[in-house]
Amino acid sequence: MGEFASCPPQAVKAAEVICGPVKLKAITDRRGSAVWKATGPMAAVAIKLGTGAAAEVTAREASVLDQLPGYTVTAGRASEAVWFVTPWLNGQSTWDLFRAAREGAAGRPTALAGAVDLCRAVAGLHATGWVHGDLQPTHGLHTRMGVKLIDFAWSWQAGTTPWTVFEGAIVHLMAPELAAWIAAGPQPVKTTRAAEVYALAGVLWTCATGGWPLDYRAAGIDRKEAGAEGLRDAIATGKLPLSLATPWPELQDVLRPVLLSGPADRPTASELAVALVAVSR
Repeated sequence: MGEFASCPPQAVKAAEVICGPVKLKAITDRRGSAVWKATGPMAAVAIKLGTGAAAEVTAREASVLDQLPGYTVTAGRASEAVWFVTPWLNGQSTWDLFRAAREGAAGRPTALAGAVDLCRAVAGLHATGWVHGDLQPTHGLHTRMGVKLIDFAWSWQAGTTPWTVFEGAIVHLMAPELAAWIAAGPQPVKTTRAAEVYALAGVLWTCATGGWPLDYRAAGIDRKEAGAEGLRDAIATGKLPLSLATPWPELQDVLRPVLLSGPADRPTASELAVALVAVSR
């Protein structure tokens, strides 16, 4: 492993305006994107730095955060890098919240409540006209103030011009119609609420089962040989079967039709939340 990136002094100064003198804790550093937790006597914030190709991705995320209600951000440039500072969010990711449920039925009430909260958070975002564009098991944080979504680099608002080339969405959670659009064009690809609900159902399936929703092996696909583009092209056919693993049948029975339906037949995020409320714990 290489050395962790250096946090720009300008970003530290911006954090200290909010927190007072801070101590930095390195959190992640991968693919040109580094995150620190900066803690001071008055508050804690997250500092995110994008370098190289990740610089403009970081700039996009800062721009989105600046437009969303409930988020605050201070951003700047340091040479060819881009950084931003935003309040630190304390809470478990949806993946971590489901851990006890993956280990046994005793953890299901907490996980199910978290699933409903995540759906409602996505529904709230959609109500403002935004689409997150990159829902993953770790992109929802369950805080005392409710679920807060993170990693908005690929988000866009309906009626505005989307990013020139869409590179968001983890391939395993990509709706078939979105995969087909990315594969065949034309760009720019416009993510949709319906594709996001597919990803939302896929996130919950993954968190509940510990595995991706689609059964590549049953379709005769070697994930390593296929690579991300090969998997995307296979998903675009809409013919890949769902995994047969059913550790939580009651929950999966709600998610399965969402993952098997076309975009016009999927529920909204709000409707999915209502359906999950009725799931047996």
